[in-house]
Order: sequence, then C-alpha cells, then structure tokens
Amino acid sequence: MDKPIKKGTVLNEHYEILNVIGAGSYGIVYLCKELRTNENRVVKQLRPSKRRNQKEVAMFENEITVLGMLNHKNIPMLFEAFSNNGHLYYVMSFIEADNLEDQIFFNKKTFNEEESLLILTHLLELVDYLHKKDIYHQDLRIPNILIKNTEIFLIDFGLSKHRTDPFHSSSSSSPNKQRNFLEMKQQDYYDLGEILLYLLYTTYSSKNKKALPWTEELSLEKETVYLLKRLLQIKEPYLNISEILTDLHAAHKAKEKVY
Repeated sequence: MDKPIKKGTVLNEHYEILNVIGAGSYGIVYLCKELRTNENRVVKQLRPSKRRNQKEVAMFENEITVLGMLNHKNIPMLFEAFSNNGHLYYVMSFIEADNLEDQIFFNKKTFNEEESLLILTHLLELVDYLHKKDIYHQDLRIPNILIKNTEIFLIDFGLSKHRTDPFHSSSSSSPNKQRNFLEMKQQDYYDLGEILLYLLYTTYSSKNKKALPWTEELSLEKETVYLLKRLLQIKEPYLNISEILTDLHAAHKAKEKVY
C-alpha cells in the first residue's frame, strides 16, 4: 500500500501539504499551501509503487506534457514538475469547485433536461478546445468534472492522448493514423453521451420493477433522444463537434418551445 505523505510535510521547499484530496490508480493528489505566495496549489505524486514501472512513469510524464500545452480558465494550470529521491511530482492550480460526482451522490443534486443540456454545452466547449490542440481527454467522467454554480471545469488528464503526428491533412497521414484519431475523437463524444445520460437519470425515479431501456424510462424531447443516440453511437456517430453543436442547438430550442 502506498501511504500518503504526512500533513505538514514541505515538498520541494515550497509546498506544505494540507491534506490528501484524491487518490487514483497511479497518483496521489494533495492540497498544498505555496509558501512563497500563501496560495493553495494542487500537487500530484506518482504512486511510489509505480515509479519503477516505465509505462506508469510515461503516463505521468504525458499528463505533465499535456497540461503544459493548455491555457484555459476552466482547466488546471501547470506550474512546475519536480522529483525528490526518485519520487515524481507536478504542481497545478487549485480550482475551488465541487466534484460533480459528489454533488449527485452526497448532495443529492439533480439536473433536469435543460440543465443537463447546458452542462453538455459547457463540456463541449472544453472538448472543442482540447481537440483543436490535437488533445483527446479519453477519460470524461463525472468524477473528472467540477462544478461551481453553473461553471464547469475539467480535470485529470492522466489518460489523455496528444496527436504527435506532424501531418494534419488526411492526404498526408496514413489511413490507420487517421482512423485512430477519429476513434479517439469519437471516444470523447461517446463519453459526453454517457455523462449526459447520467445527468438526465438524476431526476428519474423508478416505478417499474423491471429495468427498461433509457429511451423508455426517460421522458425526453425527441431532439435530445436523437443527440444521445448519435453520441452513444446507436445511430450514425458524429464526425466532428460542429455536427454535435447543430443537434445540441436543436435540443435547446425544443426545450425553449416547451416553456
């Protein structure tokens, strides 16, 4: 078992550990006070048991590289990376917001169809930002989404992929690489569909003992159903974000007509 570093320990002479705020399969996340500025920072440590595993180290370094390429107010900002006695760390900004998973399960927060579509709109903006930088998140889930009022933040880039292929036109890249990029893009779209479906189910109370398909259990506008089916690849998968935005706009308009 990897034991978290004790509260009060100072890392890299600058970051005093306040408490542990997360632990994943390959990282431990600490809330720290930056002693020079007195501001809160987040420090992520590669689990000690993983530091001799080349694959895990490569994933950790990839996350650092990806974060270093990003500059968006709704995504953590990378400050620095450092090592100490063979242990690997990086430092990022602290986002003071609630985890969407905790909001749903502990605070019992629910989202109606309109609110769910609005969250998808914000998430789509962030995914569009990433894809324009040839970055694919690959781990879009409610634990990796923070919410503050109606503002949405995206975290945890541990599984993200960066398109390192130097060519950007389909004529220049091999068909296999192009297919791989499309699959990564559509994986993010699929994950967005699952998040939307999850949010929509927060207002659902089961009256049937027998589980039914979501198309029967949820009462949704047909435009929202169509959007979901394409995101989840039940119908023809989306090829780009522009297509999603068109259908998302139609779903928003359908809800406006109801009111």
